[in-house]
Amino acid sequence: MSRRRFPLRHQLEYGGFRLVSGVCNAAPEWLADRAGASLGWLAARLGRPRWDVVTAQLAAAFPDASESWRLAVARRCYAHLGAESVAIFRLARLGPQEIRERTRVVGLELVERATREGQGVVVVSGHLGNWELGAAAVAARGFPMDVVVARQRNPRFDARLTEAREGLGLTVIPRGEARRRVLASLRGGRVVGMMGDQDARRAGIFVDFFGRPAATARGPAVLGIRAGAVVATLFSLRLPGRPPRYEVRIEAVEAPRTGRLAADVAAVTQAFTSRLEALVRQHPGQYFWHHRRWKTAPPDEDAG
Repeated sequence: MSRRRFPLRHQLEYGGFRLVSGVCNAAPEWLADRAGASLGWLAARLGRPRWDVVTAQLAAAFPDASESWRLAVARRCYAHLGAESVAIFRLARLGPQEIRERTRVVGLELVERATREGQGVVVVSGHLGNWELGAAAVAARGFPMDVVVARQRNPRFDARLTEAREGLGLTVIPRGEARRRVLASLRGGRVVGMMGDQDARRAGIFVDFFGRPAATARGPAVLGIRAGAVVATLFSLRLPGRPPRYEVRIEAVEAPRTGRLAADVAAVTQAFTSRLEALVRQHPGQYFWHHRRWKTAPPDEDAG
């Protein structure tokens, strides 16, 4: 059989990834971490990729804050992204013991109790702190965990990322297969991680995020409710100092249940979005403001 040929662009992208990954893994951790943060800070000062998006969204989220404060947060956001990108490059080489040493998990008893009773758990996360490490911290403590992910456009990078996640004890579920496989996992008493803070376009449900309606995926709430699973939030926040250490917070989503699916999905989705907002307000420099969270306008705004 002939070897599959990839477009030149994909080969160059993957070659660049391998080079950066190799350098990050070869350097001492303190140096790699500092270099990543410095490169992020330089990006905020020089190239400024998606700078307009970041600053506009900070202005929308924190309208009463001073411009100097928002600019400082924006720069911290880039520095954080640079440092955590390096941390993710290095994550694949860590064993379960090393991951446990770098993380403190608060609320793990919720997962322990549910899985002991054979009940599945949906953990909803967002692009705050280091979300990849949060999932790895749960798996490193012996809990079978699946993660729902979007496929990468570059198939070689996608395969490498899947291999790295599986090496951390995670089972990868492509987003297109989520409905069938997530229900089976939850009914089998497993833990399933899903992201809940990206613009979901017209397929989403509009909930309040920083005082504005944001199109949010229904999936975590719908699948959790249909499977009779526990729904919880999971966020991995970086702690001050070096080397990098993290606090992983797991908290049950408390929302009224009426027995009507649409109303219950709306309540659960709003509850985990509000929890995310509260943590972002505490740690705005650790949030991924580069994503256009309010890209999709509600139908009534379109009509106007």
